[in-house]
Amino acid sequence: SDIVQPETLSTICYRFFLRLNDYGSAIQFLVMSKCNDEAFQLAQQHSQMEVYADIIGSDATMEDYQSIALYFEGEKKHLQAGKFFQLCGQHSRALKHFLRCPNTDDNLAIEMAIETVGQAKDEALTNQLIDYLMGESDGMPKDAKYLFRLYMALKQYREAARTAIIIAREEQSAGNYRNAHDVLFSMYTELQTQKIKIPSEMATNLMILHSYILVKIHVKRGDHLKGARMLIRVSNNISKFPSHIVPILTSAVIECHRAGLKNSSFSFAALLMRPEYRNKIDGKYKKKIEAMVRRPDTSELEEETSPCPYCGFQLPECELLCPGCKNNMPYCIATGRHMVKEDWTVCPHCDFPALHSEFLVLLETESACPMCSESLNASHLKKITDCANYLQPDQVEQ
Repeated sequence: SDIVQPETLSTICYRFFLRLNDYGSAIQFLVMSKCNDEAFQLAQQHSQMEVYADIIGSDATMEDYQSIALYFEGEKKHLQAGKFFQLCGQHSRALKHFLRCPNTDDNLAIEMAIETVGQAKDEALTNQLIDYLMGESDGMPKDAKYLFRLYMALKQYREAARTAIIIAREEQSAGNYRNAHDVLFSMYTELQTQKIKIPSEMATNLMILHSYILVKIHVKRGDHLKGARMLIRVSNNISKFPSHIVPILTSAVIECHRAGLKNSSFSFAALLMRPEYRNKIDGKYKKKIEAMVRRPDTSELEEETSPCPYCGFQLPECELLCPGCKNNMPYCIATGRHMVKEDWTVCPHCDFPALHSEFLVLLETESACPMCSESLNASHLKKITDCANYLQPDQVEQ
């Protein structure tokens, strides 16, 4: 008959593309004509396997994936071989190839190895990857964030939490306080979602790092008293800020002095007189600080008090441990003070609490939550009348 059959049409087109050396289109026609074997052979002959793999995409069978994986294995293209062994469920062979990939900037192979081991749920493979990440095999420990991601992929949240604490400690020692804060914050929320108790070290470190972040916000806003109160807390934990001891103590001296906390200012100035710190003080403050120590002024503005949200005991605003009922009180993410029942709100994104009146003031100049960095404005805040849910002290390991 005169009607050209569809198969023959494909064949004609296919020959046409071959003549043009357009192997990609030729492979596409073979696949459309359900001639996968021929398409595979053509891809093999002309090194067009990536193209073939792309074209068959999600229509591929396990056999297709395996053939592609074996081809890449023969070509020693480890990343592609790993990817296709992973697709056909051969996790152990996939992992072997991912771990043979040279290290690249994006470390895609490590990410894919983590995904593979997460899917495999096989202890031997998990241990093999942990050894690799720890540097057991090549003496080159990998970035701890990959170990963290592996534990998350395996849903081993306690191990992930331990690793997050270590990562945050490294970031903190290097002076990357926001990074350290964000690592702990994301782990904290993950543990809450999984209903797992937060290790107390994690909760404490997050609180101290958050206090440091609040210093910057309040000093920038010109609220020196709030800045000073948080600097006192940070300076009392100065060992957690090893690369900025002198600048932080210097800021504490200046801000406390400005805010009328002369006695606190004097005690940090005296600390700066230690021989290991004295010569590192910024020249423009050195003389002033030395004079403060020679002629101490010990007057101090008394700290306001507010009631403990658990038992009502009146205590200084920035104290977080109640002497009355021995509870660790939740703190306000806008000021670092302990929470008060009658003035309660939460960030609508991260659900961390804040004093409603104070968060409103903060959002006059800021446009994001200081804890989770999500954008926010005053109209998003709802006052919470019943905060019983937020006052269950068992969320953190005591």
